[in-house]
Amino acid sequence: MQFSAQQIADMLQGVIEGNNMETVSALSRIEEGKPGSLSFLSNPLYTQYLYTTKASIVIINKDFEVKEPVTATLIRVENAQAAFAKLLELYNQIKLNKTGIAPNSQIEDTATVGENVYVGAFAYIGENTKIGNNVKIYPQVYIGDNCIIGDNTTLFAGVKIYSETQIGKNCIIHSGTVIGSDGFRFDPQNEGNKKIAQIGNVVIEDDVEIGANCAIDRATLGSTILRTGVKFDNLIHIAHNVEVGANTYIAAHGVIAGSTKIGKNCMFSGQVGIVGHLQIADNTIITAQSGISKNITKPGEVYMGSPAFDANKYRKAYIHFRNLEQLAQRVTALEKSK
Repeated sequence: MQFSAQQIADMLQGVIEGNNMETVSALSRIEEGKPGSLSFLSNPLYTQYLYTTKASIVIINKDFEVKEPVTATLIRVENAQAAFAKLLELYNQIKLNKTGIAPNSQIEDTATVGENVYVGAFAYIGENTKIGNNVKIYPQVYIGDNCIIGDNTTLFAGVKIYSETQIGKNCIIHSGTVIGSDGFRFDPQNEGNKKIAQIGNVVIEDDVEIGANCAIDRATLGSTILRTGVKFDNLIHIAHNVEVGANTYIAAHGVIAGSTKIGKNCMFSGQVGIVGHLQIADNTIITAQSGISKNITKPGEVYMGSPAFDANKYRKAYIHFRNLEQLAQRVTALEKSK
């Protein structure tokens, strides 16, 4: 893909300073720019690189004052960072715009496939499954029976979708993720800890993104649910019958045990663990490596620690914890002085 400075300026409604026929075919950071690449400058800390970069085109803010000679062609816009983000999105759309059905894929006769769909090599689509329009199914994806995949959804290579799973529109599922595997349910009272059948499903609403190597368990009965706009990092485990509220973000290594209900607009940092059968209020923030063992009923609170409690109280308590050795020495000295 190759674009001229004029084409880029037209897309961004920018003003060119330099050669309007300069062309680029790659994107780069300004400090790593190479001939034929496009970069941007928005952070003043990187200003020095504008005068040394080898990038052919650089996007800058309209009000930026150039104080030294610049070899690159400049495109001035209202907001350089936002403009570059727009180009990144366009570049990604072009790069991922695959269509066609590979001859060595397999689609069962009872499955239905929408328009402009891509199905890669060795992908499998099961009985009675419905695939929407503009769906991208990369190589070695498995989609079981009776599933629904909404319009404009992308399943990257190696994703495994068990039967009865429902995935909405505009979702992105990254490689290695498994959706609909059995919930972890056994009967310890029964000889041999007999497995309890998991006959529910997973429902994922619109505009959800799930990172690589996540595991979303199917419900015992009913549904495990990820509401609209949920965003998962890599390596996250969601157990059976969990419900994650709309627009909640969970960073890597998050674990939510069975039947817990997470509110909307929550933000969980890395390695957060939540035990089962809890209620977590809307807009809750949980810091990294925290363990939640009780309900959080008041919206908008911040929790820290394991077991976690109010973050401000935790920070105050941690000051005393750090001084425990000195306090113990003082107590010992006082006892000896008696």
